Amino acid sequence: MEDLNNVYNELIMEHSMNSYNKKKLENADFSEIGHNPNCGDEITLELKLNGDIIEDMAFSGHGCAISQASTSIMIDTLKGKTIEEAKDIINTFIEMVKREITDDEQLKKLEDAIAFKNISNMPARVKCALLAWHTIEDMLNKKDNVGKGSIDSCH
Repeated sequence: MEDLNNVYNELIMEHSMNSYNKKKLENADFSEIGHNPNCGDEITLELKLNGDIIEDMAFSGHGCAISQASTSIMIDTLKGKTIEEAKDIINTFIEMVKREITDDEQLKKLEDAIAFKNISNMPARVKCALLAWHTIEDMLNKKDNVGKGSIDSCH
């Protein structure tokens, strides 16, 4: 297990230091700002859809290594997935971090995002790891409500 933790740590450091997902996305369909007031992390997620498929995603902003790496890895994990698949993966990630899911078989769908499995051992870092995941969850929920009269234009 120690070797696996090292691989996960290297993966997190690699994504936090040189994320190719940190850029401006041309012609984004949706954009959502995520903010963690506890530590000042702030990201803007951009999403481009092709029908029901997440064609591309990118992010900008600033934050600690955990929030930046989690955002980048999330983008890699969700790109190419349908919105329904993405929602399932998002819920699984959030439940993993909250220790509600511990079954490795269920966690396989997270791909590299499983690197954050032990973040729950560091309570101060949990919100950093979850920032992007809650932001995309909010974005997809708002997208679902477009045209249903429930979008609040004051955001």
